[in-house]
Amino acid sequence: MNKLFIILALFLPTLSYGAGDCATIRTMPEGEQSLQDIIKLGLCRNPQTAAAYASLQSTRFNKNAAYSSYLPSVSASVSANKNFAQPKDAKVKDYDWGYGASLSASYLIFDFGKRTSELNQMLATYRAAGFDFSDTVQNFVYGLVGSYYELLNADADVRVAESALEVAQTAYNTANKKFKAGVVAKADVYKAETTLANSQLTLERSKNNREITKATLLNKLSFPADQDIKIADMPSSFGTDAESESIDELIKVAREKRPDLLKATAQKDAAWHKRNAAFLKNLPSISASSSVSWNEEKLPGVFEPDTNKMSGSIGIRASMPLFAGFANMYGIRAAESEYERAKYNEQMTSNNAMMDVFTAYQNYKTARNVLKQTETLLKSATENERVTSGMYKVGRATMLDWQTAQNVKIILQNTICL
Repeated sequence: MNKLFIILALFLPTLSYGAGDCATIRTMPEGEQSLQDIIKLGLCRNPQTAAAYASLQSTRFNKNAAYSSYLPSVSASVSANKNFAQPKDAKVKDYDWGYGASLSASYLIFDFGKRTSELNQMLATYRAAGFDFSDTVQNFVYGLVGSYYELLNADADVRVAESALEVAQTAYNTANKKFKAGVVAKADVYKAETTLANSQLTLERSKNNREITKATLLNKLSFPADQDIKIADMPSSFGTDAESESIDELIKVAREKRPDLLKATAQKDAAWHKRNAAFLKNLPSISASSSVSWNEEKLPGVFEPDTNKMSGSIGIRASMPLFAGFANMYGIRAAESEYERAKYNEQMTSNNAMMDVFTAYQNYKTARNVLKQTETLLKSATENERVTSGMYKVGRATMLDWQTAQNVKIILQNTICL
């Protein structure tokens, strides 16, 4: 568990070079790729994490826009018009063009905290988007790690199948020679031939599975599935006793750092502020406003100079919604329901997270114990298969004994690969 958190801490910063060469290359780099290389390449090229980052940026800009309610709003307008009139039984009187311009400003002084609630909602939504981005990156990295080990496992399966095929071929050749010498019955040849055919089939299936696993990893790296990839092997030993000492400590770390749990908490906070903002919409608001305008109008046929007018106003306005077709009432109830849903979702996410930690903890401890025991058993099974092979060749064991020893060895080899 600690190793996975370390991997994320090391490779999340590599997102910053997404515009480099790795994002534009069309073929898989040559040479063996370590797990670190695979993670760097995946984070650089993966469209899923790029889309999550774009979504985070969108939320950030929306959050910044919410600060505008604390600043005055200013608007300007200009106009040009030409009037005409047609009195009764008279020709149309044509006026000259008139011009005007105006500038107005308004500032919200007090609204009982509605804009503060709306800003807090956007801040919580932004935090939730950040945790969602982290969760997306984390899941993608976990997926890459899983695909990497699946390919290692597929490679190991092929090697095990090739080894089993070699042993089966030796058994068949030995049985065939002994039958021709009249030492064993034809049944031994048939048994060895059947085992050889099964080993050949297993090898073909293992190769097919390796190709599919390889294509899956290439797809996650955004490369065509028909390309080739070589990955470096990993040591079979892993973990220390200190990593499995305390489940309580792991649960504490999960509560503090798991992005899905932090996202659910931030979404609950956003729903709480949204509910408050919906209620505060029904309260009055007080704002100040001012404006200044200039108009020029030329009146033909009038013995007065052209009219130039400057005018302005300043004032304070209070407003309060009285009736909006019950929209505000239903909006409050909808926001309350959304808040209740967010609370239950946080609780459910917390329960799932704790269950994930507990399950992973138990599986990790079991895997370490199984690996140690299986390595010991494999050494014994390998020696037993070698001894049984020799005994069969000198006539002191049957083909069935040899095949049984082979099967035990293959099963243990596959267990270590898993």
